[in-house]
Amino acid sequence: MKTRTKSPILKYINMSDMPFYSAGLHFSCTRCSDCCRHEGGFVFLSEADLDRLAERFGIEYGEFVQTWCRWVPYTPGRRRLSLREKANLDCIFWQEGSGCLVYEERPLQCKTFPFWDSVTASKSAWDKTAEQCPGMNSGSLHPKDEIDGLLKQLREELIIEQNFGPNGGKS
Repeated sequence: MKTRTKSPILKYINMSDMPFYSAGLHFSCTRCSDCCRHEGGFVFLSEADLDRLAERFGIEYGEFVQTWCRWVPYTPGRRRLSLREKANLDCIFWQEGSGCLVYEERPLQCKTFPFWDSVTASKSAWDKTAEQCPGMNSGSLHPKDEIDGLLKQLREELIIEQNFGPNGGKS
C-alpha cells in the first residue's frame, strides 16, 4: 500500500480566522431612514466629506461647519467634527417627505452603512443591527472583498479632529 504524505504546498485555513461574512452579505438600502432618525449619534466628517457638502451648498468650509456641524469630545484632549442633529435626534439633513437632502453627497460614514467595523465584527452584531434595518439580509450580495474594501476605506479616511484644552477649545 502506498503511503500518502501531505503536500508542503497545501495551506490550512483556520475557519475561525475567517470573518462571518466570508460568503458575503446581502444589503440594499430601502431609504427607510431608520439609520438617520430617532436616535442620537455622531456622523464624523472627513476633509473629503466637508468638501463635497460645502460645495453642495455653495458655501465656504467655515460657514458650513458653523451652520451644520458641532465639535464632540472623542478622546482626552481631542474632539471630532460631526454633523449636528435636530432636537428630535434626526440627522440635520433629514427632511420629512424628502428623506436625505444630501444623499448623493452624504458622508462616507453614511455611504458605507451597514459595513462598519462595529456591525461586521460578528454575526450577532450584524443580526442585532438588522433588527432595525429592513435592507440588511436582503437585496444585493456584497462579496467579502467589497466589504473589506469599505472597512479599509473607513479606517483610512482621516476624520477632522482638533486638540482642545484649557484655552477654551481652540487649537
